[in-house]
Amino acid sequence: MDFSIPDDVLELQERTRRFVHDEIIPREADPRQGAHGPSEEFRRELIGLARAQGLLSPHVGREWGGLGLDHRGVAVVFEAAGYSPLAPIAMNCFAPDEANMHLLEKVADERQKEQWLRPLAAGAMRSCFMMTEPAPGAGADPSMLKTTARRANDGNYGDFIIDGEKWLITGAVGAGLAIIMARNDSDALGPAGATMFLAPMDTPGIHVERVLDTLDQYMAGGHGVVRLDGVRVPETAVLGRVGEGFRYAQARLAPARLTHCMRWLGAARRAHDIAADYARRRTAFGKPLGEHEGVGFMLADNEMDLHTCRMVIWHTAWVLDQGRHGRHESSMAKVICSEAIWRVVDRSMQVLGGLGITDDTIVAKLFREVRPFRIYDGPSEVHRWSIAQRVLRGGAR
Repeated sequence: MDFSIPDDVLELQERTRRFVHDEIIPREADPRQGAHGPSEEFRRELIGLARAQGLLSPHVGREWGGLGLDHRGVAVVFEAAGYSPLAPIAMNCFAPDEANMHLLEKVADERQKEQWLRPLAAGAMRSCFMMTEPAPGAGADPSMLKTTARRANDGNYGDFIIDGEKWLITGAVGAGLAIIMARNDSDALGPAGATMFLAPMDTPGIHVERVLDTLDQYMAGGHGVVRLDGVRVPETAVLGRVGEGFRYAQARLAPARLTHCMRWLGAARRAHDIAADYARRRTAFGKPLGEHEGVGFMLADNEMDLHTCRMVIWHTAWVLDQGRHGRHESSMAKVICSEAIWRVVDRSMQVLGGLGITDDTIVAKLFREVRPFRIYDGPSEVHRWSIAQRVLRGGAR
């Protein structure tokens, strides 16, 4: 495996680092960043800054307005962007839009790409992905999907009527597009199972009932509870093929898990850098804090966890660049990185002591942001169960 980084990606990495340092970090205290993400005005301002630097949508193909990076190039740039939680928003490569753009690029037809992918890649709109449901509906087990899509019986058989309830729908408030997962138990066009539908968020019957107060605060629009009450969409709203929704969900989630690892690795590196700088300057018991083994060993463990994450991410990105589905590898990467990143930020807070629990540094905010990563896109326990099943089948090497 070649671990060298092409010159053009190195140049993009350096431009991203300068952009984060010069333009984004000074804006982290902007009051338009609230408990449920940045305001739309602030988001558009950030998008404009990245556009001016030629850094918008690095993961999207050039024909749709992005920079056309492969997964390994994305790994390098996303880590650099993740150094500030606002930078992926500015560069239009944060969840859920980044994964939704990937899904549209892989599955949508040309008309759907022009209608939805192009404006998404330009940062002109946001989107949400409606799969997760309250109990007893779909969560870590998507086969429990309760939302239904049935054919209209009023003479216009081509239309679908969608009913159900979704929750923890990231970005629902302010989104222009919803990708809705619904079960259609039988249909003449395809097998029984789930289907994905593309629906404008102003479609009658889509009701955002409330926004949940959550630990994390940087995802635009927050996490909403959405009721789907007789949402009518035409057959042309089907994304891909009827009945293939579960397969498309896996195609979306495998790289999405990995890109979360990339971005939060940058955040963990930020926390570590702050802690290491503090350990050099702060003295206790007659010497710099970092020279005490209890602190120095935590910094050493941070360095090893960061290095491990980077190697795991690079290997998984390489697997995806070979055209393999990478589900097994992305599951392992998600567990390894989410838990290691959490350890790095937690240790960094410990090194900072009382300073670490204040907002005088960004470490406390990063602490709140990275903890949910061990839950969304599949909690660690579900991934471990999946990996164990593969081991028992003799499929892991």
